[in-house]
Amino acid sequence: QVQLVESGGGLVQAGGSLRLSCAASGRTFSDYAMAWFRQAPGKEREFVAAIGWSGGSSYYAESVKGRFTISRENAKNTVYLQMNSLKLEDTAVYYCAAAKGYYGSNWRRYAEWGQGTQVTVSS
Repeated sequence: QVQLVESGGGLVQAGGSLRLSCAASGRTFSDYAMAWFRQAPGKEREFVAAIGWSGGSSYYAESVKGRFTISRENAKNTVYLQMNSLKLEDTAVYYCAAAKGYYGSNWRRYAEWGQGTQVTVSS
């Protein structure tokens, strides 16, 4: 297992930027594909981005493509989500998740989750 702790959320104006971090501890971080999901009030959990074990491949939801960038530093056991050009509809709790043997957008395939960090975009 890995334990995940997100940070970096907050309040930002539309058009602004935030960088989320997710620090992992426990098992070998580089064994896991990592992803970010988000959930807004009254809505279902939504895939945002995923990154492969080595960081050489990544994959985004259409709604964030070109604005968000996922990256990882295996030496620091950390995955990041750089969010630029934020929109009101990006407001949500953002969760990082880890999966062994899976890399994709299906949240049910991710076994490990952080507690979430709130991102609020204001007009």
